[in-house]
Amino acid sequence: MVGGTAVVWLPVSELEPALGFYRDRLQLEALQVEDEWVELDANGLRIGLIAREKPGGSGGAVVAFQVDGAIEDAVEKLRSEGVQFAGEVSEHPWGRVAAFKDPDGNDLQLYAPPGD
Repeated sequence: MVGGTAVVWLPVSELEPALGFYRDRLQLEALQVEDEWVELDANGLRIGLIAREKPGGSGGAVVAFQVDGAIEDAVEKLRSEGVQFAGEVSEHPWGRVAAFKDPDGNDLQLYAPPGD
């Protein structure tokens, strides 16, 4: 059902300074730069930065798992096993996501790239 990690992302209040830090200071390669989203390569691990007016929650990273097959099927399977999702699958320019939490309250997502 889960084919691996698609991206680990961090909410940031301002995208340009965050991009400067990760790209220029840490020297990570920017793979994708859009209005509210940046994706960087950290030795094969994709790090995403998403612009938020105010980063929500208590901060911290979000792990997005890429699904094998249809995201709706993965959501339905996990729901049948008691996993509670924050809402329905949401559509974004960078893909489709379904947010949920692990038993300790850590933020997780299922992810499907655009067109899947």
